[in-house]
Amino acid sequence: MMYYGTGMNGWGMALMTLSGLLFWGLIIAGIVVVIRHTGAVAPRGGPVAHGPNPQQVLADRFARGDIDEEQYVRSLKILNETMPGG
Repeated sequence: MMYYGTGMNGWGMALMTLSGLLFWGLIIAGIVVVIRHTGAVAPRGGPVAHGPNPQQVLADRFARGDIDEEQYVRSLKILNETMPGG
């Protein structure tokens, strides 16, 4: 019995190429999923507040004596009315 060639035709090469691409695509996608679920990537969300909030700044000014009690109460009331969730 005689064999002509290796038996790999155009369809065999195409399937081999596609399966290789699928394999590496799944490997890369798996790595991305693991990195995202382990928390290595910073979570998306709203802006992060740094430093003291306005009420704390106002309380610090009142404690230092920069403003009097009347001004503190008036400013605190205004802040609580204008701040979201306040």
